[in-house]
Amino acid sequence: MVSLFRPKKTTPRLERLRNLSLFVNLTPPELRIVDGLLHERDYLAGEVIFDEGEEGQAIYIVASGEVLICRQGQGEIGAVAHLSAGTFFGELALLDNSPRSAQARAATASQLIVFFRDDFVGLLDTHARIASKISRELARHLGARMRDMALAYGAHQHL
Repeated sequence: MVSLFRPKKTTPRLERLRNLSLFVNLTPPELRIVDGLLHERDYLAGEVIFDEGEEGQAIYIVASGEVLICRQGQGEIGAVAHLSAGTFFGELALLDNSPRSAQARAATASQLIVFFRDDFVGLLDTHARIASKISRELARHLGARMRDMALAYGAHQHL
């Protein structure tokens, strides 16, 4: 018997993306559309991904390896965060072109998935529902980060 329905192909990258909080609410067809907009980049240990003060043009997703977010030129001494596979950074670049607030460098050999702001803006024009789902998760992530920072600095107000 011939099946009229072919199972949709999934790839290791699609499975990785499906597990990211940023894309958690996307359907498989929506995720495939987003996957077509993403770019992979490999970085050597110690290689700078972006510098503090640079215009933000993309969000980065750590596919493998580790990334250090630090004060410009300070390395481990100025560490702000250590990120591993499954996390993302530079997300404000999807929303505006403000200067980067810190330097990002590969702490180990790393593979990153890059989502450029121009591609996200195009997604807003062509697939507004997908872009709104990503935007909602991005807002949740930023809100959680603000609450964590407020707690870390002893703020007692609700954000």
